[in-house]
Amino acid sequence: MENQKGNTSLKAIILVLSLLLLGSLFYIFKLTTDTKTLETEVSSVKTEKDNVLKDLEELKATYDAAIAENTSMSDELIAEREKVVGLMAQLEKSKGDVNAMAKYKQQVAALQTKMNSLMQDVAVLKKENQTLTTNLDSTKVVLADSKNYNQVLVGQNEELSKTVEKASKLSVLNLKTGSYKLKGSGKQVETDKASRVDILKVSFTIAENSVAKSGDKTYYVQVIDSKNNVLGDKVTTSFGDKSLTYSFTSTVKYENKTVDVVKDLPGKDFQKGTYFVNVFDKAELVSKSSFTLR
Repeated sequence: MENQKGNTSLKAIILVLSLLLLGSLFYIFKLTTDTKTLETEVSSVKTEKDNVLKDLEELKATYDAAIAENTSMSDELIAEREKVVGLMAQLEKSKGDVNAMAKYKQQVAALQTKMNSLMQDVAVLKKENQTLTTNLDSTKVVLADSKNYNQVLVGQNEELSKTVEKASKLSVLNLKTGSYKLKGSGKQVETDKASRVDILKVSFTIAENSVAKSGDKTYYVQVIDSKNNVLGDKVTTSFGDKSLTYSFTSTVKYENKTVDVVKDLPGKDFQKGTYFVNVFDKAELVSKSSFTLR
């Protein structure tokens, strides 16, 4: 009887221990399963975080490259890049969970959509700038050609002006000087003996020129004796930075036809030797000759 009770108690104890063992095994299994599930979730969140960070870094690199091109959209691109940088900083500090990562991925998707739109605008702007640059280059070529053509025209006009100016200058020809003795009757007798000379007669011809300017024309005549003295009026005048001492002037009315000029230069005590006669148009020497008195 007692043995039978003992066996019953032992069986009860064994049953309880078996139930406890089974419960422990189940708890250990569940704990192990939960731990693996948690580790899987953590690993998945970390992978998602790394992927999101990679996407953000690619967005930032795209914005950096676009900003470096220095377009008119630079300010807007910089503002969007700062949003990307700010989100990267938040994500790196965040421990994150599945719900948080989902929100970050939504924000990244929105940033990518905005970036794609901006990049399209940048591409259009670059194309317009290329077209504008091409047009500017073409304009520069046209302007350069026009400038060269104008320079050629200016050069031709200058040459033409010089040619006209040269052609319009009057030629003084046949410059001659005669020496004469004045008799009591007023008659002039030619002589080359210095002691007998009373008058020097200077003559020259202004040639015909159809393109020259008509009107009064004044010539300055300079007669220099053998001792380098200027005879006659000995008046000194200036033309710009040049000065001229002359013997007399001769003003004629020029009408594009040949004009003969004759002018007497009276004097006394003429010296023996060679005399020089120069005719000036203002400061420009236009004719010269010499003669000798014995």
